[in-house]
Amino acid sequence: MTRELVIIGLRHIETDKIMQVKVLFFGVLAEISGTPFKHYQDVKSIGDLKLRIQDDFPEIVHYNFRMSLNNEIIDNDLLLKSGDEVAFMPPFAGG
Repeated sequence: MTRELVIIGLRHIETDKIMQVKVLFFGVLAEISGTPFKHYQDVKSIGDLKLRIQDDFPEIVHYNFRMSLNNEIIDNDLLLKSGDEVAFMPPFAGG
């Protein structure tokens, strides 16, 4: 969790700022989760986020998917910061 300083009049008050990431679900993964997106708080890394999502939606482990972080496809376990957007995408077919 990060801290942010708020100035009110002549007083300084320190408040807690919640670390939050937005997760987007596409295709069958949106059907499994029951929503196109969900916010997660206090996740440190992609690996941590994947574990939280598997806890929330155990059926997701039966599907192949790619992930992106802030619109870039990723393969590694990266650290997350507040405001990041992570997408879970099933394989796309095209022609």
